[in-house]
Amino acid sequence: VEKYRPQALSELVSHRDILSTVQRFISEDRLPHLLLYGPPGTGKTSTILACARQLYRDREFGSMVLELNASDDRGIDIVRGPILSFASTRTIFKKGFKLVILDEADAMTQDAQNALRRVIEKFTENTRFCLICNYLSKIIPALQSRCTRFRFGPLTPELMVPRLQHVIQEEGVDVTEDGMKALVTLSSGDMRRALNILQSTSMAFGKVTEENVYTCTGHPLKSDIANILDWMLNQDFSTAYRKIMELKTLKGLALQDILTEIHLFVHRGGERLQMILERPNSPLPFTECFLLSTVDFPPSIRIQLLIKLADIEYRLAAGTSEKIQLSSLIAAFQVTRDLVVAEA
Repeated sequence: VEKYRPQALSELVSHRDILSTVQRFISEDRLPHLLLYGPPGTGKTSTILACARQLYRDREFGSMVLELNASDDRGIDIVRGPILSFASTRTIFKKGFKLVILDEADAMTQDAQNALRRVIEKFTENTRFCLICNYLSKIIPALQSRCTRFRFGPLTPELMVPRLQHVIQEEGVDVTEDGMKALVTLSSGDMRRALNILQSTSMAFGKVTEENVYTCTGHPLKSDIANILDWMLNQDFSTAYRKIMELKTLKGLALQDILTEIHLFVHRGGERLQMILERPNSPLPFTECFLLSTVDFPPSIRIQLLIKLADIEYRLAAGTSEKIQLSSLIAAFQVTRDLVVAEA
């Protein structure tokens, strides 16, 4: 992850609009205070570090840039001490401003954020602040209004794939087509996570295929979810319960993960059936084709099922017994099946 961290603004793969704006700020020497926010692994820290490299030469870097992370202490004392003294001192021989980077700023206490307001305002002349956070709502409004905000959204697959391919080529990793898809799906727009999964899978298995990626991250395989759905809809209660428990124990699956995947299946049942009808010579195994047609419930029944799944997820989050919630999940699907049969 660190080896392939972009070093210059031109190397960053996403958020071209933000980068061009920041680039213009730098070239016109009018950089405002920045607030970069968005989910992890989307290039916030890389962006500001690339800016800093462009602004300062290597030997100036230490004296002109102060970077504090969530791991460093950033209570009110640090704001009043080191940050204040760094911001208030001017550099003698160099014109231009210093840069204070506060990474993971949403972890700062309310007091520290309040103390920071005045510091930012007072020393704008010779210091620029850049706050980086995951949740904008955790930054007090007073700080938000003093900064120019940029939102870094999750990366799209079109942007991630070329970068992943570059790393794969450099490292000489063996990756299949479905393995690449699995990487992009599981990382859900987080470039750092994609690289971490790629690295751990290639080290554990040597070859990065879909199955290996799912096994390495402990995610239930598509085929496992298809089997679970098949059992819940086509077997009697005790058989389904026994088989799912065996599969859970064998693969070490968490009910939470199974629930999330099943939810996607139920949600997309109708859409996926369309796809299969449109592609008669589809490469999907027969069981999955049959399954998808069974998950295509009438809207009223699907709504009931989704409410039930939401209840189970809530109870799991509250820390209840997985066995009882699994029974509840199977029961929900069996009730749904009976309703569908009754309606038919």
